[in-house]
Amino acid sequence: MTNPDGVEVTGVRHPRYDEILTPDALAFLAELHRAFDPRRRELLARRRRRDAELADGGTLDFLPESREVRESAWRVADPAPGLVDRRVEITGPTDAKMTINALNSGAKVWLADLEDANTPLWENVVSGQLNLRDAIDGKLEFTSPEGRRYALHDGDLATIVVRPRGWHLAEKHILVDGERTAGSLVDFGLYFFHCARRQLDRGAGPYFYLPKMESHLEARLWNDVFVHAQDRLGIPRGTIRATVLIETFPAAFEMDEILYELREHSAGLNAGRWDYMFSVIKKFRTRGADFLLPDRNAVTMTVPFMRAYTELLVRTCHRRGAHAIGGMAAFIPSRRDPRVNETALAKVRDDKTREAGDGFDGSWVAHPDLVPLCREVFDQVLGDRPNQLDRTRDEVRVTAAELLDVRSTPGGHTETGLRNAVSVGVQYLAAWLRGTGAVAIFNLMEDAATAEISRSQVWQWLHNDVTLDDTGDRVTRDLVERIADEEIGKLPGAPGDYATARALFMEVAVADDFADFLTVPAYERMP
Repeated sequence: MTNPDGVEVTGVRHPRYDEILTPDALAFLAELHRAFDPRRRELLARRRRRDAELADGGTLDFLPESREVRESAWRVADPAPGLVDRRVEITGPTDAKMTINALNSGAKVWLADLEDANTPLWENVVSGQLNLRDAIDGKLEFTSPEGRRYALHDGDLATIVVRPRGWHLAEKHILVDGERTAGSLVDFGLYFFHCARRQLDRGAGPYFYLPKMESHLEARLWNDVFVHAQDRLGIPRGTIRATVLIETFPAAFEMDEILYELREHSAGLNAGRWDYMFSVIKKFRTRGADFLLPDRNAVTMTVPFMRAYTELLVRTCHRRGAHAIGGMAAFIPSRRDPRVNETALAKVRDDKTREAGDGFDGSWVAHPDLVPLCREVFDQVLGDRPNQLDRTRDEVRVTAAELLDVRSTPGGHTETGLRNAVSVGVQYLAAWLRGTGAVAIFNLMEDAATAEISRSQVWQWLHNDVTLDDTGDRVTRDLVERIADEEIGKLPGAPGDYATARALFMEVAVADDFADFLTVPAYERMP
C-alpha cells in the first residue's frame, strides 16, 4: 500500500492493519496534522508558561475576560441519540474481550478508552480501531486461550463514546512531513474517518470523551477540529458530540467557557476525580502545606475542595442543558473474599447515592459487576426520567477560594500510604510497558491517572520534607528506594522483572524536576 505524500508509517503492518491505515485515512490524518498541530503546540507552550506563573506564586481564578460567557444565558445542543439517558457508564480499553463485555454489560454508555486505560503500544492503537469498527458492524468475536467464546448480544448495546489521547501525547509511528503526529488527532481521526458514517447509519453518532484539557482555548481547538472533520467528510455540523473530563485544576475554573466553546458539539462534563487530584498536586507542588495532600485513600469526594468542584460541575452543566457525569467506581469485585466485597460495595453504593442525590445524570464504573449496583442507585432517583437536567442547582454558589481550599483536607501522611503509592506505581508501570493500561491492583482498577497520583504524591512528600505520622520517618529518596525494593520483593516473579518499571518510577517520583506526565518518558521506552 502506498502512503500519501509526506506520510510515513513506521509501525509494523500486521494482518488487517491496511483496513485502518488506508491511503484516504492517512491523507485525512495528514490534513488534521497540518491544519491543527501548530496550534496544539502553541497551547502546550501556554500550559508551560502558566505552570511557571503558578510556581512563582500565582494562583487560579475565574477569568475576568470571559465573565459575559459565565453570566449570559445560553445552552448547549439537545442530547444526541444514545446520549439522552447516561445513568450508568462503563469504562475500559478497546481490546476485543473488553469491547464485547462492555457493550454487553447493560451500561448505557461505554467509554472506549484509547487513553488512560490503554497504552499507546502500536498494536493497541490500530487493533483498537479495528475492534471498534467490527463492533459497530456487529462482527466482533473473541475466543480466550482457555477456549471461552465472547460475542455481542442481540438487542440493546451500550453507546460507544471514544476517549482519544490528550493533547500532550505524540504518536511516533505515524509521521507527517517528518514530524510525529498528535496521538489525539490520530485516535480521533481514524475513528471518525472509519466509523462516523457507520454510527449514523445505526441511529447514533461519533461521540467522544475529551481528556486532560486545561483551558477553553484547548476546547476551542477541538471544536475547530470537529468542524473541519465534519465538513471534510460531508457530515452535518453538530453530529459529533463530546463530553469533557474536568480533570485538571485549571479547567475547574473554566467549565462554562469549555461548554460554550463546544456548545453545538457538547454532551456535558465529567468529574474526572483521579486526574483532578493529580493536577492539584502538579500545579501547586511547590507551594508547601497549603496544597499538601494526605494519603490518596483519605482524599474522598466529600472533602471540601472536591465537594466544591463536583457541586460546581453539576450546577454549571444543568444550567446549560448539559449532562453531568460522576466519577469512577474503581473497585474490582473479588470472587475469593466476600468480606472485601461487602465493605467495598457499601462504599461504592454510598458514593453513587451521593452523586445521584447531588443531581448527577450518571456515573462511571470500571467493572461489569458494578453496573447493576450503579443502575439501581440512579433508578431510585431518576425513576422513568432519563436524566436530571431539570435540577439546575441554583442554590449552589462556589467561590474560587473554595475550589482552592486544599489545606482543609483531613487525613495524614503514613508509611502505609507511601508504600501503597510506590507499589501501585511500580506495578502499574510494569504492566503499562508490556502493553496493558488497565490493571487490577489491590482490588482496584488502576490506570494512568491513579499511577500519576501515586508518583506525584511521592514527589510532593519528598520535596516538602514530610514526616510520616505513624513512624516519624522523614520522606527521603533513600526511604523511597528502600520501600521500593521491599514492595517489589513481595510481588510475583524476580526483582529484575520490575527493573525498568522501578527505574522509570524513580525518574518521575523523586527527581528534582517534575515530569508533566509519566506516560511521556514511558512512551519513549515502548517499541
